Amino acid sequence: MVSVILAEGFEEIEAITPIDILRRAGAEVRTFAVADKLVTGAHGIQVRAERALEELDLDETEILLIPGGGGYVNIDESMLADRLIRDAAERGICIAAICAAPTILGKRGLLDGRRATCFPGMEEDMGEAELTGAQVEQDGNFITAKGAGAAADFGFALVARLCSESEAQRLRAVMQYVQR
Repeated sequence: MVSVILAEGFEEIEAITPIDILRRAGAEVRTFAVADKLVTGAHGIQVRAERALEELDLDETEILLIPGGGGYVNIDESMLADRLIRDAAERGICIAAICAAPTILGKRGLLDGRRATCFPGMEEDMGEAELTGAQVEQDGNFITAKGAGAAADFGFALVARLCSESEAQRLRAVMQYVQR
């Protein structure tokens, strides 16, 4: 299962696009709210999370997805999210973060010595990560992406990780997605 953490101010496209692509691949995806289940994104779009963050079970989680946008601060400051992220990393669960959210991992030293990417201007909070500037970067159990414009590529990378590269390619074709 893919567990998506949602917090007030999340970047809608960075959450919804990967969720959509993963569900098209047949993946089970659940959304978890840091606070109130009715979560308002950075552009005023409200999403009702399926569960509270307290209900997130890492034993059922194959990928922990953290969208960016202003909501990353709310995730970064949540003690429960901190514990879940650290536990997921310790267990070797794949953690996927996009835009400003990779800084949550960087501040905790989880990306030290790993290739990673983030939203331009956020590099100082990436710890000792080897910053590549790529749209999407994968290193070990971490997948990071640059920002909203990389949301589809991020989603396809998650499908490749969870299902297969051939499934990601199939979805790109079905969805008429053309990489530039």
